[in-house]
Amino acid sequence: MYKIETPETEADFDVYFDFRWEMLRKPWNYPQGSEKDEYEQVSEHRMIRNNKGEVIAIGRVHMNNSEEAQIRHIAVANEAQGRGLAKMIMSSLEAVARQEGAVRMVTNSRELSTPFFESCGFEVEKEASAELGKLKRQQMVKRLLEHNTILLHPKWCKELQDTWHDSIPISEQMGIKLYQYSGKTLENRASLNKNINLHGTMFAGSIFSLATLTGWGMIFLQLKEKNLMGEIVLGDGNIHYHKPITMQPRALCHIESLNGKFDGLSKDKKCQIKLKVDILDGDTAVAEFSGVYWILPAEPEIQDDIA
Repeated sequence: MYKIETPETEADFDVYFDFRWEMLRKPWNYPQGSEKDEYEQVSEHRMIRNNKGEVIAIGRVHMNNSEEAQIRHIAVANEAQGRGLAKMIMSSLEAVARQEGAVRMVTNSRELSTPFFESCGFEVEKEASAELGKLKRQQMVKRLLEHNTILLHPKWCKELQDTWHDSIPISEQMGIKLYQYSGKTLENRASLNKNINLHGTMFAGSIFSLATLTGWGMIFLQLKEKNLMGEIVLGDGNIHYHKPITMQPRALCHIESLNGKFDGLSKDKKCQIKLKVDILDGDTAVAEFSGVYWILPAEPEIQDDIA
């Protein structure tokens, strides 16, 4: 049985990069060192060893932007080919891309590897720049669809996501994305890699931001449901942390937790909404947020008189 590993120690990376050079650069007479590039530090690396501890398969993924992940350096030892190891590596890298919020993956494939990527769901999009100046490649794309997600009122959800990114640019840098909305539950997720501290866990401030935006987002969508308008502001927020986040940051707000009435807005009065947000690491509850939000009546549009 083969196991996917993430290289962590210097020794792990030494054998990982040696294998990459041996498989992907040495055959083209490129020197050691040419197998590395400027993205190594911001990439996720995966490898598989045989029962002797020798690396026999590798792959890498990094984010080009908040929505696009790039797959690179998939390689399997000659004696280990035909066992499905490349697809094991690809599946692991795709899981990372999804966790980071990617909606599509790209790769620049040589002619020999194009059939493999097609079998993984990629399609040729266009010619890519030659690798190392002479290896012809094609850019291939795979669009990622969310598994088992519910997205009620997708236009509202997109408006909410765009509002976050336009009004609070740091939310995009944190990788905060709306994941599910059922009308009764809103779930948002964030990228751990973009919010990780020196202990390998998520910054407490990032968790608080994820929680407050989730509560804000739930009220935003409820205003849409009720055909009301207003300016949402956080009045007070408290969070209790129980465990660190080390895997997948998730925030859920259920409509049952909302306490308050929206009726005042229709009478041009502000209203107060209290709610709770549950923070999870994967499926493990790690924190609870309690927030008090105020909704201020929308200011009437001022129309200029035309003489």
